[in-house]
Amino acid sequence: MKYLKFKTPATEEAMELASDFRLKNQGITDLHRVYWNLSESSLYEEMIFRNEGKIVNGGPILVKTGKHTARAATDKFVVREETNEDKIWWGEHNRPISPEKFNGIFARVQAYCQDEELFVQDVFAGADPEYQMPVRIITEHAWQSLFARNMMLTTPDREKLKNFIPEFTIITVPGFKVDPKIDGTRSTTGIVLSFADRMVIISNSLYGGEIKKSVFTVLNYLLTFRDVLPMHCSANVNDKGEVALFFGLSGTGKTTLSADPSRRLIGDDEHGWSSEGVFNFEGGCYAKVIRLSEEHEPQIYATTKKFGTILENVVHDPVTRKIDLDDDILTENTRASYPVDFIPNIVSEGYVQSHPNDIIFLTCDASGVMPPIAKLDPEQAQYHFISGYTSKIAGTEIGLGIEPQITFSACFGAPFMVRHPFEYAAMLKQRMLKHNAQCWLVNTGWVGGGFGIGKRISIRHTRNLLNAALEGKLDKVEFRKDKLFGFKVPLSCPDVPENVLEPATSWGNKNEYWKKYDALAARFIENFKLFEKGSLQEVKDAGPCRLSDI
Repeated sequence: MKYLKFKTPATEEAMELASDFRLKNQGITDLHRVYWNLSESSLYEEMIFRNEGKIVNGGPILVKTGKHTARAATDKFVVREETNEDKIWWGEHNRPISPEKFNGIFARVQAYCQDEELFVQDVFAGADPEYQMPVRIITEHAWQSLFARNMMLTTPDREKLKNFIPEFTIITVPGFKVDPKIDGTRSTTGIVLSFADRMVIISNSLYGGEIKKSVFTVLNYLLTFRDVLPMHCSANVNDKGEVALFFGLSGTGKTTLSADPSRRLIGDDEHGWSSEGVFNFEGGCYAKVIRLSEEHEPQIYATTKKFGTILENVVHDPVTRKIDLDDDILTENTRASYPVDFIPNIVSEGYVQSHPNDIIFLTCDASGVMPPIAKLDPEQAQYHFISGYTSKIAGTEIGLGIEPQITFSACFGAPFMVRHPFEYAAMLKQRMLKHNAQCWLVNTGWVGGGFGIGKRISIRHTRNLLNAALEGKLDKVEFRKDKLFGFKVPLSCPDVPENVLEPATSWGNKNEYWKKYDALAARFIENFKLFEKGSLQEVKDAGPCRLSDI
């Protein structure tokens, strides 16, 4: 990195938008140079100067994230302290680490950064001014600084930047490795969060999603103490002010389905539900773009041709600079990071003072047995929210193969939930009942058989079903009660063939269908045993039964 000691394109701008307090409060000193709050154009110059990426057709910057093309989900740790001992959902998603271990890691990060060049973005998380949190994001790479700028909320106000005091700091140092023998980590990669120090350290990973999800994880904890429900969901609103929430893990269609030309987008992934309404946590979108269709997803597709978009691990032709969104040789988890205002019809303020009319639980059913849409009563909604059934799609986490894996992820985002799922479920139930919100379970997975046999549900059919639900058209149709799960499934829907609504009819062997459906019900029942203690009886009773019990 010696060439970085020379004058770079943004050298003269480096201190123009700096905080008066510099980085001393973060304990990072003796740096060669700090680039403060550089604009998109300046960061492009730095990226090209440092050979961090390639400018491709239309103007996006294309980068590769090396061995980490997804989140290192098993390498996340939270510092266990007296103040949070009884408040955090310790276990698989929140592995405890001692304050002493964290301090040791941070001391070595401080030493690592000395005489180096760093990029700083002073940004905000949370569009509602009442709950907005100042966040400082410190990165080694220029492109990660642009990522932070894309994904969070920024300000052009120089006075604000001059007096900026972060409530949380994210430090991402891909060149630094933790030591499992010294630090007690699983590998040389670590995402270590300390609420006492108000800091997250991301080491040995270039994947941009670690920055985004670290901020989300922080908000998932802190905002619950301010009576705000943090949600792993996208959100949009119609002209009447009717809000829809879309819960779901990566690969379920959350980003795609919320980008609806007939509705205004509030945000594509992370929101808070306060006593006043719904607000976006972010200022950008982070969409999966593998096999993105210009015909079916025109709004997101258009962002892959714009200056300011970051394309992660997308394949391109080095001569023509044209990208190939169908090529998954690097990863299935190709991504585009772009400001939310790249999507037309957005809520520019990022928040609305109205409450959800409809709540959508998106599940990608790889077994091919779930109906494409079902209506849930309040108790069923609680059961399915705590269960969080879906299939993990290849590439979204390290270690996943090509075939989707059936999983249960509490609150449709367990890896990011710091408190126990009961806490979030109780908050959701209270808001649903208070505001009379209707809940729908929507399957965006397979029909006619499981993965490898059937085919993925048509996005056109899914959109038509969603539109009918959101516009009240399903209020006028007949429903059947599902034999195993007990939820209501519409018998008809405008612009959707009736056989699509009954998945059993698309299977060649009906007996095989019921065997698979019964097996899925068994998986639900087994998973919910983890949550039976403390659950109300009516929530337990809202789960499925087995064929042998009918």
